[in-house]
Amino acid sequence: MDRRVVLVAFNGDPMCFVHVLLNALDMKGKGYDVKVVIEGSATRVVNELVDENNPFSKLYQDVREKGLIDCVCQACASKLGALEGIEAQGLPLCKEMKGHPSIAKYVEQDYQVITF
Repeated sequence: MDRRVVLVAFNGDPMCFVHVLLNALDMKGKGYDVKVVIEGSATRVVNELVDENNPFSKLYQDVREKGLIDCVCQACASKLGALEGIEAQGLPLCKEMKGHPSIAKYVEQDYQVITF
């Protein structure tokens, strides 16, 4: 049985975002096909976590290195002033739904959607 999960991070509270990262790594370690989509105010957090002085930076880097970040919402990142930093990190952007990622595309690919 192929376990496919997409974790959608909306919340910009760093402690909530960390739980997305932890769950992504846990699921990956247990053999899940897991993807992370970053939406809403969570788009600002990725620019904070790239700072090596941030206590969660290594956790974030681990998720990035494992290729678990599927995309970041282009519209939200732009609106919240995070787009430049996200582009500098080379994170993929999604914009297929009027500038936002389409959750339907994951459902159509049989992913279970979990939002944070």
